[in-house]
Order: sequence, then structure tokens, then C-alpha cells
Amino acid sequence: MKRDMTNEKTLLLCGKENKMKIKLKGRYVIGYDGCDHVILENAEIVYEKDTIVYVGKNYTEEVDEVIDAGNAIISPGFIDLNALGDIDHDILHLEAGSNRQKNLLWSEQYIERGHHELMTEEEESFKSLYAYSQLILHGVTTAMPITSVFYKGWAETYEELASAAKHAASLGLRIYLGPSYQSGIRVVQPDGNIKLHWDEKAGEAGLQRAVEFVEKLDGAFEGLVRGMLAPERIESQTEDNLLQTKYYSEKLGVPIKLHAAQGSFEFNTILEEHGVTPIRYLYDLGFLGPRTGIPHAHFVSGYSEARYGKGDDLALLKETNTTVIHCPLIIGRHGSALESFAKYKRSGINIALGTDTFPPDMFQNVRTGSMLSRLVEKEVEGSTYADLFRSATLGAAAFLGRNDLGRIAVGAKADIIAIDLDSFHMGVIDDPIRTMFVSGSGRDVKLSIINGRIVMENQNIPNLDMEVIKDKGQKYFNKMRRGYMERDYQQLSEKELFQPSFKVVESIDHTEA
Repeated sequence: MKRDMTNEKTLLLCGKENKMKIKLKGRYVIGYDGCDHVILENAEIVYEKDTIVYVGKNYTEEVDEVIDAGNAIISPGFIDLNALGDIDHDILHLEAGSNRQKNLLWSEQYIERGHHELMTEEEESFKSLYAYSQLILHGVTTAMPITSVFYKGWAETYEELASAAKHAASLGLRIYLGPSYQSGIRVVQPDGNIKLHWDEKAGEAGLQRAVEFVEKLDGAFEGLVRGMLAPERIESQTEDNLLQTKYYSEKLGVPIKLHAAQGSFEFNTILEEHGVTPIRYLYDLGFLGPRTGIPHAHFVSGYSEARYGKGDDLALLKETNTTVIHCPLIIGRHGSALESFAKYKRSGINIALGTDTFPPDMFQNVRTGSMLSRLVEKEVEGSTYADLFRSATLGAAAFLGRNDLGRIAVGAKADIIAIDLDSFHMGVIDDPIRTMFVSGSGRDVKLSIINGRIVMENQNIPNLDMEVIKDKGQKYFNKMRRGYMERDYQQLSEKELFQPSFKVVESIDHTEA
């Protein structure tokens, strides 16, 4: 990228607060006309401090710096509402069969022996730095993270989320945070059957910690950190805790994210206990609404894997203006799909996107989501890359109640990314949206600006040693993986539990037969 400093005494240091007026220009700008995204060719954006003040061509007023992104797409940054907030654990689950998946849950024996924190406080603090830097490198400018609780003492702690807030602020990431909480967890009995183990007091205490976190940190770090309430899976919540969560969401004015309608165990558990689908259960509680986001919401009435057709869950989601946080890559990896993205949109449901796995690559998610929806629908209409791009920007911003995010428009926050089109693998240039989602990936994001601050340039984050972070991340993962053996109901060895894709050998015998 080319830079032209019009005033040599006022330097824009990467990662420092920007108090100047900056012009950013490039081949394509994905602007916003008040109704939808639009494409401007050979255009420019001007932002002052943290706010966009001009979008168009031939800005004539004086600026402090010009940044020329060249042959690039300048886009609103992605909003990832189910972003991975720890070291990737799903890689351990990806190719495990249904029986092997049980080995990765808690055993009843582990509960009886006493569950505990696996990681040190320092390690739990580190994981968010690793995860959030990955988000920035992949073009995410606003995130609502999720972490696994399988290797934790119970759920997220106040301390680790406070550290996460500091890491987000130091990196410049806009983030919605709140410690998770649960009143129950799935455990495997010696005979291999799965049940729920309950600790209602832990769930109540967790909700109070979450409320305290929001009260203290919502709006911190110049507004980059905002609060949310993050109850764990629906089947691990008591009815009272769900009602209290809804109460505090309204009282504090913060969003809720609750994983629901995402799997057969959960679906069947709710159906057996309450006689209705998970979505209907939440509707009857009054839990759904504009501030409620549901990842993944594909196990609904009439879903092909649910074998239960009573009611119309999509109508309930639309009626309450509840947002579905669609994570196509992760559910696709596990052999499922929303049926379908296009159908949910036709039903009038607001859809946002989440990556929920590694890499946190919105390009992969848009591609996968589009393909899965087309596969179900047998047509392209309603399943285009542009449709899913809207979900990763405008749909997510609508859920957050932020008309200053997810768009490049005057008055919006300067949350902007530039996607390089010069690399040979990008191929020929057609429509810029189609080109970047057909051929691009998160590694093609060469510039990220959040709140008017350059937080990444040419895949480098200032003051962050990637090699050190990578090494510490591997050590964290290795320890996390070993921890599964302690909790495994079959007490398998590491070699038995984590089988390689191919046989591991010391050498190959080249002796001819």
C-alpha cells in the first residue's frame, strides 16, 4: 500500500489512536446507500478519528494522510457473532464417529472424583490473545466470542473474561463479552449413555458474575468492549436462569447469545421434558426477542434430522424478531446444514454469521453457506455470496442494534478492511463480491482499521510476535488435548483417543518384493 503524508510532523503509527483525517482509496469500495451495499469503482473513503465523514470520489478538502490500497476491495469489516475465543478444540472432534464423540465429553467418574480447572490463570488469559489476533488477521472487526467449557472447571470465569477484554482493547478489536454460565453439563455414564449432571447453584452464581461483568465493563476501553449475556447450551440451563437472563438483558440493555436447536441430544431432551421443540420452549418462556441471538438454530420443527414436524419454529423466530447466528462451516463439517439459509431469509428471519471454528475465515463461511443453501434449494436465488455477505455485515449489525457498524457510510464507525486483488490466486476480476468469495480467503485481507485505528497491515499486527504466540498456542493445545484423557469415560490412552489420519511409522521399507 502506498502512503502519502501531507504533514510530515503528524505521523500515523500503526496501532496508535488516530486523531487525523485520513483518506483511504482503492479500486473498489463497498459503500452503503441507506438501503443496501453498493459498489463504487476507483473511489475513496475519508474518516476522521473513529468516524467516516465521506464516501465517494474526488474528495477535495485537505487530509492529513492518503492511504492507497491499490488493486483492492475496501469493505466493511466482518462481524463475527460466534467467534472462536480460545485455541481450536473442534479439530479433535471433526472426524470422530458418534461413539468416539462420547470420549470427548465428561465422564460420570470424573464428576465423582471432582472436576477442576485444567489451565492456569496465565494460560487462560493467553488463549484470548491468540484467538483475537486470528480474528483480526482474517478481517473480523467486531466479534462476539465463544469458548469451550469441556476442559474447564465448569464455565468461563470473571477473571479470564476480564483478561480477554484487555487483550481485545490492546489489539483494537471491537468485542461483545460476558462470562458463560451453566446449571448442567452432559456427562457419559459407564454404560456409554449420556445424561445431564446438574449444579443449579453454580448456574445461579455464574449468571450473577455475568451481570457484574456487564455492569463494570460494558462500554469500557473507549466503547470497544461491550457486554453480553452468554448462557451455555439450552439443555444446560434451568428455566429460572433463562428467565433471569432475559430479565437482566432487558434491564442492562445487552444482547443474549444462547446455543439452541443445534443437535439431536438437545432437541430430544427438550422435547421429552417439555413436549415442544427448543425454539417453541424459548418462545413460551418469553425468551426470544430482538436482543436474543441463537446459534445455530437448524434443528427446528420439520428439520430432516429432527423427525418432528409439529408447529412452525421459523414463524416464531420471525414473530419475535430473534436473530439466527448461522455458522455454516462448522455444522457442515459435522454433516449438517441449515435447511436453508434462503428459506430462513424468505421467512423474514434476521440472519447473522459466525465462524465458530478455526480458521475464523468468513470467506470460507460465506462459500460454504452459499453452497449448502443452494444444495437444499436446488437454485441460486436467495443463496448468493452477496446474500451471505449482508448477513456478515448488516444482519449482524441489526442484531447488535448498531446502525453505525457493518457498512461504509457517513456517520458509521471507521471499521474497514481491504482485500488484496493482486495475488495470482485471485484469478480474473469479475464482480468484486463474487471474486473475493470464490477465490479469496482471510489471508487476503491486507489492511484492517477498527474505530479509525490501523490494527493490522500486510498480515502483521503491531507489537505482536507471531512466532511466540504460535509456539505458546501449540503448548496450550497439547495440554488441553491431554486433559481429555482424564475425563474420558473409557480411560483410553492418548494414542487410542486421538488416532491419526494415517498410520504413523518410523521408516518405510523400500525393499522390493
